Amino acid sequence: MSDHSATTTYETQMPQSGVTRPGRIALLDALRGSALVAMAIYHFVWDLELFGYVAAGTAGTGGWRLFARLIAGSFLFLAGYSLVLGQLPKFRPRAFALRFGKIAGAAALISIATWFAFPDSFIFFGILHAIAAASLVGLLFLRLPAAVSFLAAAAAFAAPFYLRSPIFDTPALWWVGLSETVPRSNDYVPLLPWLAPFLAGLGVAKLFHPFFVARLGTDQTRGSTRNLWLTPLAFGGRHSLVIYLAHQPLLIGLVYLFSLISPAPVPDPAQAYRMNCERACNSANSGISCGRFCGCTLDRLKEQNLFDDLNTGKIDVNTDGRIARIASQCTMDAQSGD
Repeated sequence: MSDHSATTTYETQMPQSGVTRPGRIALLDALRGSALVAMAIYHFVWDLELFGYVAAGTAGTGGWRLFARLIAGSFLFLAGYSLVLGQLPKFRPRAFALRFGKIAGAAALISIATWFAFPDSFIFFGILHAIAAASLVGLLFLRLPAAVSFLAAAAAFAAPFYLRSPIFDTPALWWVGLSETVPRSNDYVPLLPWLAPFLAGLGVAKLFHPFFVARLGTDQTRGSTRNLWLTPLAFGGRHSLVIYLAHQPLLIGLVYLFSLISPAPVPDPAQAYRMNCERACNSANSGISCGRFCGCTLDRLKEQNLFDDLNTGKIDVNTDGRIARIASQCTMDAQSGD
């Protein structure tokens, strides 16, 4: 989601790293535009889930979850790549400060807007926050060899597997990405491990950009009439920050208007309970048969006339002893296989 100044440069040689600064690179803009299209598709599915047109949890599980991670990784990779093109061979503090200010300001706007729209899961450190923070870290690697960037990227990727600690469970440190409990947010992209694709993009630009320019040729990198298919995607890439800020309110508004005409069917409460129960059980890696456990709890809740009250929020699952006893008994049943 970097703004266009990251790739708008004058034609200058980079003697330290061999990278050439061409004019605006249409292919790079088109790749960013393609990531925007993918992001809009994912957010549309998220909106459909929000309004009940697809099953709860669809956007956050399975292939859709992987799709979302690939999209976030591509934005960060391209942001790292663009940082090299915009700030080497000579660091331009004014250009960097303007770009950083736009991204950080947009990130703050997202946090404020989602705080009012979704107070229980607002975006306190999403993709824009990650790009802004990674850009600051990336300045430390601009003058270092590409190999150092790749090693640091590998370390950033591996850090959450080895360095998680309760110390980072405090909300003030959630942005780091090393907390043992994953905080609730509609878009959580902490610095670790997401610094990894940014540094990888930075390293690839330093190492391979001259080869790409020579291989593709000036017409293709700048976008000639032979590459008209790039035009709409490149246009989106040049205005990625504006499109990022505008697309989701527009999509939500369209789905909302559609819901007024054709509301989503009301899901079966028992089916929704089982699906949510099994998802939570599988996420907890409890080591029991989640299908058996959730079927058992559902049956017992109905037998004791507790299901309707639980479903309408009249029962607090964290404090009600009846729920705890049912869960304990069903856990034993699921472990024994009875």
